[in-house]
Amino acid sequence: MKATKVTASQGRIVPGPMEWAGPAVTDRQLAGLFTRRSAAGPAKASSVGILSTYPPTQCGIATFTASLTAALTASLVADLSILSVGIVRVGPAQPSRHDPRVVLDLAGHSVSDNRDAARVLNKFDVAIIQHEYGIYGGADGDQILDILELLEVPVVLVVHTVLSEPTPHQRFVLEMLTQSVDTVVTMSPAGRRRLLDDYRVEPHRVVLIPHGAPVEDEPVRVSAQGRRPTVLTWGLLGPGKGIEWGIDALSAMSLPHLQPRYVIAGQTHPKVLAGQGESYRDFLVRRAQSRGVGHLVEFEAGFISPGRLRELLREADVVLLPYDSHEQITSGVLTEAMASRVPVVSTSFPHAVDLLGDGRGGTLVPHGEPAAIAAALTRILVEPGVAAAMSAHNATVTRLVGWPAVAARYRELLDTLVRRPSVLRR
Repeated sequence: MKATKVTASQGRIVPGPMEWAGPAVTDRQLAGLFTRRSAAGPAKASSVGILSTYPPTQCGIATFTASLTAALTASLVADLSILSVGIVRVGPAQPSRHDPRVVLDLAGHSVSDNRDAARVLNKFDVAIIQHEYGIYGGADGDQILDILELLEVPVVLVVHTVLSEPTPHQRFVLEMLTQSVDTVVTMSPAGRRRLLDDYRVEPHRVVLIPHGAPVEDEPVRVSAQGRRPTVLTWGLLGPGKGIEWGIDALSAMSLPHLQPRYVIAGQTHPKVLAGQGESYRDFLVRRAQSRGVGHLVEFEAGFISPGRLRELLREADVVLLPYDSHEQITSGVLTEAMASRVPVVSTSFPHAVDLLGDGRGGTLVPHGEPAAIAAALTRILVEPGVAAAMSAHNATVTRLVGWPAVAARYRELLDTLVRRPSVLRR
């Protein structure tokens, strides 16, 4: 790969050569890398600004940010010091209930929009940027680079996707981001490995903090004489979720007396709904009928509230994640299923391999293979002691991924950043 040699420009000397994958780094972007304040901040962070999608936007990152925000401001976090959180919400402004934490809606990607976002974020002690290619403006979301160069406070980048085969520009965007922030948070060992093995990222900047999950001290399992076993898949619905393989697996199970319920809970992803309507859900209904298992499949469409999800998880004997993706380095659904002490059957996407690879909390299956899913479900539902052992293992995971523990890790990170000069922008 050809290196970009950096020399003196307009009186500014950039120390040493820098190499970047993709387009050449512009002089303006390089200038942004070396302008952040160098004075050490206060002993503890008292405020944090988060740049992200956020409710009422419906997506996994919006849900993550809402949960993280609630956990960061909960009284039981860390040393009980007060932390104020402000959200710069990415995406079109939407009518919603008043949320005092939303300090700005970043609805466009003009120069003035970027300046407004940076101006607001610079009022906080630290900024957290949630990164996914599809949420910011510009090619591969490169709007975020223009905002980042205007920030003067320490910055934490939370990466939700690390592609194994990015385009040159996707690689450029992520590498530019990771070189321009103080800390990069990844939520799985797979994400960390991929960053360090496949991208130009300095290891000392990468921190592993798991995806959080709501936890109960001891969830009460639903059990009743003669109750049919329940398999649960939940989340925003759309192509790529692989639910058709779960439906096919029901027809492949050779235990007709078992009659498991397959509950598919959640609304269609708003972007899928806008472009394709309910075609995927309709396809699944037809699939179940054609496979002779329509009476076993139950759709619970619409928004699933946290309370309702807890009820569904108490009823579930197995959570099934039949996803088609080979790229997913972070899954909130997987984390929450394990934190709820439910055995999991999942395709072998990277985060699942990390959490289920030893077979103690669930079973990994190949992508797109209903027979393997059927065998895994049958083993958990029928063989004595298997489900109980998996549930017991997943209970040990709960204390590590509960939102209070995860928020405490973020609080420690934020406090560390405000106590030291920025490592990049001197």
